[in-house]
Amino acid sequence: MKVAIIGAGSLVFCKTLILDIMQIEDLGHVDFSLMAPSTRHTSCVKRFADKVIAKYGLDAAVAITTSRDDALRGADFVICTLKVGGHAAYEQDIEIPLKYGVDQCIGDTLSPGGIFRTLRTVPVMRELALAMRELCPRALLLNYVNPMATVCWSLADTGIECVGLCHGVQTTIRLIAGYLELPVADIDYVCAGINHMAWFTRLEHQGHSLYPALRDLFDKPEYYANEKVRGEVFRQFGYFMTESTGHLSEYLPYFRKNSLGMATYCDEPNFGGETAACLKWSRILAKKYDGADMLKDEPIELPARSVEYGSYIIEAVACRRNFCFNGNVMNRGLISNLPADCCVEVPVFADGSGLHPTAVGELPAQCAALNNSNISVQRLAVQAAISGDPEAVVWACALDPLTAATLTPAEIRAMATEMLQAEAQWLPQFAGKLPRPTPKVVEPAGTKRVKVPVDPALAISVRFGQL
Repeated sequence: MKVAIIGAGSLVFCKTLILDIMQIEDLGHVDFSLMAPSTRHTSCVKRFADKVIAKYGLDAAVAITTSRDDALRGADFVICTLKVGGHAAYEQDIEIPLKYGVDQCIGDTLSPGGIFRTLRTVPVMRELALAMRELCPRALLLNYVNPMATVCWSLADTGIECVGLCHGVQTTIRLIAGYLELPVADIDYVCAGINHMAWFTRLEHQGHSLYPALRDLFDKPEYYANEKVRGEVFRQFGYFMTESTGHLSEYLPYFRKNSLGMATYCDEPNFGGETAACLKWSRILAKKYDGADMLKDEPIELPARSVEYGSYIIEAVACRRNFCFNGNVMNRGLISNLPADCCVEVPVFADGSGLHPTAVGELPAQCAALNNSNISVQRLAVQAAISGDPEAVVWACALDPLTAATLTPAEIRAMATEMLQAEAQWLPQFAGKLPRPTPKVVEPAGTKRVKVPVDPALAISVRFGQL
């Protein structure tokens, strides 16, 4: 069996995935092909993996390449972990919106940063899918690339079987179990929605709802203080959801739009990455990874398999076993009150015949409405990324909940224009195209409005609501 990992320069994550897959029983021989634009990091992963293989006598081999097509050729599974533009692009994603007053937390899923990451990433992923059609048409694509929803959405017409994988559901149910002091295995749940905003619509223990007990906990200051944003959304909208406080604060219009919201909801020390802290950590990692063998001192051992879904899906499909997980797939009626053509996160069953997404029916109306506020942005971001239409970039930013709560339409257009100019090297589909500038209209003192002739009867009808 061949597993191709595209974007394998992500040292720690790539190592984790390889070690997970190596522990699958009865898998047989596995060839790993690690692809990245350079071998600077993949060579570190290979050295480490070779030592593990030798120590434990594993039936596996690891090769590295800078050729995407060589990695894909004959693959049974393709795992994507790439990031187009790296730290340099990420700095523009954060710093330019902040200059205009849009204070993001992570900026990789929604908000201006997430939109521009979509613009950079979608063309690369679509090229990858087209190459898969030629070189490994039956392979399953396991996507870990953010923005998860827009990337998976953009691949819907490529003919490649793809599922997007995140760890939000499995980490959140462990968090809930910890709060309620219950074993995870004893909790029955259904979680569905969109990536980074999926809702636990069912949360039970021995046939009884756990929501009353969870609500009681979040009415206590010591619990609420842990996660003010997610806790507040839970209290106001009735359901617990998958995204951490830091991320969630930038998907909604309520928490980061002014100093009061920031001081009230975004002040905890372990917030998950405030803007300055996120940029600082990204710079540290970029410098630390530059030319260093980050795995040199790692213990040569096989740790317990991680909570990442990837290896369990491969095991289910390749070894004809059963595994249930939450995956990102095209909706097509799975959630009946979300658009049929959007990307949703729902329960999926994997077995020897492939992947089987589960229909979950309607979400609670208020949960679907919050999802739709993000889906509208995702739709326009995908449209812009594929078409290269700069106006669609402006529209996506203008509908983004945080941006719309912070800026005027003219400011949004100026911000989008500046970001397109700053990130042009990673956005070839725009080829110098920019949004139309907003005309500067100066209204002198005493300006009179233009009088337009109107039928008096029509004016009266409109005024009194008769039309």
